[in-house]
Formats: sequence, C-alpha cells, structure tokens
Amino acid sequence: MTPSAYLRLAALALLALFLSPTVQAAPLSIAQLMANLAKNPQGAATFTEKKFISILEQPVESSGELLFIAPSRLEKRTLKPRPESMVLDGETLTLERGRRKHVLQLKDYPEVAGMIESIRATLAGDRKALERVYHLALDGDTERWTLVLTPLDAKVGKVIARIRMSGSRDGVRSVEILQADGDSSLMTIEKLAS
Repeated sequence: MTPSAYLRLAALALLALFLSPTVQAAPLSIAQLMANLAKNPQGAATFTEKKFISILEQPVESSGELLFIAPSRLEKRTLKPRPESMVLDGETLTLERGRRKHVLQLKDYPEVAGMIESIRATLAGDRKALERVYHLALDGDTERWTLVLTPLDAKVGKVIARIRMSGSRDGVRSVEILQADGDSSLMTIEKLAS
C-alpha cells in the first residue's frame, strides 16, 4: 500500500469516527435510582462539610465519619474541628457535644425531621418516604446523577429551600442544602472501601 493510500484510509477512518452517532447513556429514572440505592443496606464513609453562613466571612468546615444501616439508623460523627455526634435511630435523634447530650423525637420537630429524612430515605432508596415530604426531580444517568428535593410541607419549606444530592451508580457523593434564609452547606462524601 502506498503512503497516499494509507493517508486516504486514515482520513476515512477519522471521518467515520466523527460522523458516527455518539452513544449516550439513557436517562436514569427515579425508580431505577431508588432501586440502585436500596441495594446497599449499610455503608460507611468519611465526609467533609462546609457551611456557608451569612454572618460569617469564611465557611465553617468540619469532617468526620458517616454510618448508615438501613432502614433507619444514620450516624454522623464529626471529628474535626471538635468531636460531636448525631445518631438517628428510628424516630429518635441523639445529639452529643462534649458533656452535653440531647435526645429529641423527630415527630416534635418536623422541620428537622424533613432535613434528616431526606438523607436517610435517599440512602435507603425509600421513594415513598421522600415523596411524603419532597417533590423529586432527577437529572443524569447511572454514572452521574443529581436528585433535587423541594419541600412540599410549608413548615419544612420555612427552613429548607432545596436539597441537591449528587452521586454515581448506587452511591451518594455530595449533599448540598440551601436553607430558606440563604445559608447553605455542602457535604462531600467518600465511601470507605468494603
């Protein structure tokens, strides 16, 4: 084969590559996402969180560990800047910081319950629990998805404007909460290897 024949063949191959339709992943449905998330009955991860509060010039940063055991146990153990923990077991929320310990029943705090339930129900793949409190909007495919939760309940809406969760496959990678007052937080999650 002559050099010019090689060049023509290479040009045809490049042309075919550019003219061939690109294969795009099919959009992910909420049912598919919830089924994927429900495949993980438990998980452990580390987190880094930045809270953006209007009265502060710099974001407040923290980091620690998360533990989830479906369907109803969620633990957030903050290690830095100072130790504190939040343990949700069923409908009981236990908060500890230093020597202080508070035990709350979620039914008494619907606005807090809505925020916590968004994370717990998403991790469990519990669509019904999410739809009791939020309007769900999903964008993306299995490899990269974003789920936006908008409160349906006025009491929750007075605290939370929107929650945006992003992830890949069956894992949540970030949780962004925009509060009704304009403050926000962004938690980045790194799943621990099994």
